[in-house]
Amino acid sequence: MKVLYIGGTGTISSSCVAESVRQGHDVHVLNRGRTSGRRPLPDGVTTITADVQDAGSVRRALAGETFDSVVNFLSYGAKDAEAMVDLLDGRVGQYVHISSASIYHKPVRKVPITESTTRHNPYLAYARDKIAAEDALHRAYEERDFPVTIVRPSHTYDDANPPLPGDWTAWDRIARGDELVVPGDGTSLWTLTHAKDLAVGLAGLTGNWQAIGEDFHITSDEALTWDGIYDAIARTSGRTARLLHLPSELLPKVAPDWFWSDLIVGDLAHSAVFDNSKIRRFVPAFRPTVTWSEGARRLHAWREAHPEQTRPDPTTDAVLARLVTAHRTAVSALAPLAP
Repeated sequence: MKVLYIGGTGTISSSCVAESVRQGHDVHVLNRGRTSGRRPLPDGVTTITADVQDAGSVRRALAGETFDSVVNFLSYGAKDAEAMVDLLDGRVGQYVHISSASIYHKPVRKVPITESTTRHNPYLAYARDKIAAEDALHRAYEERDFPVTIVRPSHTYDDANPPLPGDWTAWDRIARGDELVVPGDGTSLWTLTHAKDLAVGLAGLTGNWQAIGEDFHITSDEALTWDGIYDAIARTSGRTARLLHLPSELLPKVAPDWFWSDLIVGDLAHSAVFDNSKIRRFVPAFRPTVTWSEGARRLHAWREAHPEQTRPDPTTDAVLARLVTAHRTAVSALAPLAP
């Protein structure tokens, strides 16, 4: 089976490429060719160089090519989706669009989340763009018989990329025994998925013609509290996590310049527990095996082996310290009100 990955070297896509190679697919990868070397492509992958933001360069790079499946990790809004339909219509047996589980209704009204859960997120522009892209592709399927399959990852990580607001800088604060703010009270439930596990589900959908016209999320079955997530990290360093709690809605006030503020309010602050029955029906091999305890140990080992790639970022550290100060200020302000 001839498969094209658009992207192919990111946190999720690199594991999916590796899984497709393992399954014996004829794998092609299209991107700008500007990889850091952190996630090298496996042997046997055919590389195609083009800028996905330049429709002309992609059209030229794929001239005369056809694929059994195309998996696109670099499409975000309706315009991107429509451009791919025009480019690939009649040249692909299946188009797998990577959406996001952030599209599901916020605030969460019912768990577990299924693929039929209402798509509605008024807090996060990224999620609204992903919904618009899905709508464009559903129209293409209904009106043009365009063979689309939609996949919605949730919070996915690999050994080189911790699933934390603040990335390695947040990890470093825990490892050095410093205080760290956890949005909310730390007890909301969250799902973390290792990319190696997700890849089994996604690779199993490529070339699965019964999946055309269908939507899937692919996540772990392990629901964790945020305090528990950070506690597992502390344990890998022989530390006790020093966690403070701050209402999520204060983050955009205290750190309006921080990338993670909107993402926390629009997604991470809400409990996310998923029903993966559908992906299991279509891909029986999908059985997540990497627990967060194991994942944290793997990340710790990566950090120990790659100190040059996991150094804390001073700007991010200043933001995280600002949140700690905000917590202390709030506690001091409330103290006179105590009975």
